[in-house]
Amino acid sequence: AALVGNLLDSSRLAAGVVRPELREVYLEEAVPRALVGISHGNTGLRAELDRVKVEVDDTVVLADSGLLERVLANVVDNAVRYAHDGPVRVTAGRIGKRVLIAVVDVGPGIARGAETELFAPFQRLGDQDTSTGVGLGLSVARGFVEAMGGTISATDTPGGGLTVEIDLAAP
Repeated sequence: AALVGNLLDSSRLAAGVVRPELREVYLEEAVPRALVGISHGNTGLRAELDRVKVEVDDTVVLADSGLLERVLANVVDNAVRYAHDGPVRVTAGRIGKRVLIAVVDVGPGIARGAETELFAPFQRLGDQDTSTGVGLGLSVARGFVEAMGGTISATDTPGGGLTVEIDLAAP
């Protein structure tokens, strides 16, 4: 289901028909909805999602709630998949007129210099398990974040792993 959704979303982004409806979104509500979307119908993944620690408090962001939930689902799904048995943290905080959401894992990380490649369509960056997708999740996430007027980037997690940061407007 996620693969088909990402293929359709990728097509919508390429056609320029994604029209976000920006409004106040409470992250303490949006993040759990995104996690439910990931675990729907997959009991093994549901157990893995117990490793996800959400620390967003009452942070509010200006976003399209449906698009933001898809972004969070894709980024967290990726982090859970690559963090192996390690924890994944979702944090958020307001910095001036912006909100920074971070998804932090302690997996193997990525090769230095591959940070921008990570968000290109059909990139899997060394993933050998072809049963988990075709490399569209983070590309779709980038497209949706940019459609909402934000940015998404990846950096090394201190001590190992990957941190994906989503920067969106505060209301």
